[in-house]
Amino acid sequence: MRKLAMKWFLFSSTQSSLTVKYFYPCSGSRSSKTFKPKKNIPEGSHQYELLKHAEATLGSGNLRMAVMLPEGEDLNEWVAVNTVDFFNQINMLYGTITDFCTEESCPVMSAGPKYEYHWADGTNIKKPIKCSAPKYIDYLMTWVQDQLDDETLFPSKIGVPFPKNFMSVAKTILKRLFRVYAHIYHQHFDPVIQLQEEAHLNTSFKHFIFFVQEFNLIDRRELAPLQELIEKLTSKDR
Repeated sequence: MRKLAMKWFLFSSTQSSLTVKYFYPCSGSRSSKTFKPKKNIPEGSHQYELLKHAEATLGSGNLRMAVMLPEGEDLNEWVAVNTVDFFNQINMLYGTITDFCTEESCPVMSAGPKYEYHWADGTNIKKPIKCSAPKYIDYLMTWVQDQLDDETLFPSKIGVPFPKNFMSVAKTILKRLFRVYAHIYHQHFDPVIQLQEEAHLNTSFKHFIFFVQEFNLIDRRELAPLQELIEKLTSKDR
């Protein structure tokens, strides 16, 4: 498995592509560190317009409505756009606490004492291996980047159809991205509070959960490490 280069930059909209700027409430000064993604949304594409729509609806503050499939839109395309969005969000969130997530502090990838994750991608690493949290997340982010960069899985050109296995791939991506949220909450929430990033983390995770619940994209058993938090965050919006 190739080593993912640690390149850091701030996501922003440009003339040629778009990545979402987030306007979640947060009192702290946000770090701009993140894993650099290779997948942007080309300006002028329909996916670009969908992402702009997502930005606008997020601005309303109603996350339940923001995740709903816009009328007349294709479900695969909506899931694809939001999967890229969540990948970018989690990149930025994890980037804020990488100094605290080290080989020494996190020798295994876990979400509390009951849940431990071993890595396998089915291609380069076929048999699950036990590794540190930063190594696991390095593998995970690299693997997700590879999926997002694959035009046969995530087509960006108009008229190119999504493959039959697209939804299965998207579900696997989102399931694995959830594990990063779970690790941050269980192992690094104190640093998140110190950095005054808890409001941003909570809103991002709430958005993520509403989306996967809306389209049944993650099995409830996979959400168990954060089930109590999920109940707390979503109870007022039912």
